[in-house]
Amino acid sequence: MGIYVMLTKISPYAVKNLEKLKEIEQHIEKLIEENCPNVKWLMNLVVFGPYDYLDIFEAPSDEEAAKVAMIVRSFGHATTETWPAIEWKDFKDIIGKIKIDYS
Repeated sequence: MGIYVMLTKISPYAVKNLEKLKEIEQHIEKLIEENCPNVKWLMNLVVFGPYDYLDIFEAPSDEEAAKVAMIVRSFGHATTETWPAIEWKDFKDIIGKIKIDYS
């Protein structure tokens, strides 16, 4: 399973009604469970900056991760950026296998 990081920016119109924002979250969660049963959520964070949320999840493929992003975007209240990520320990294994002759 690959790890994905998704940054989400909520439209200012979506936060005018905080109860509606909670409803949208519950609906999105249900749709992801139904449409992406192999996705495993690892962490949800609220961030302060150009984005509002940072989600970290595992998905079996880029296509499955794209489905998650499309479900979030389908409500018309958010934009997302989704990036594949590699754990540091795995990255060290990758670079350890690279053979470069600097001479």
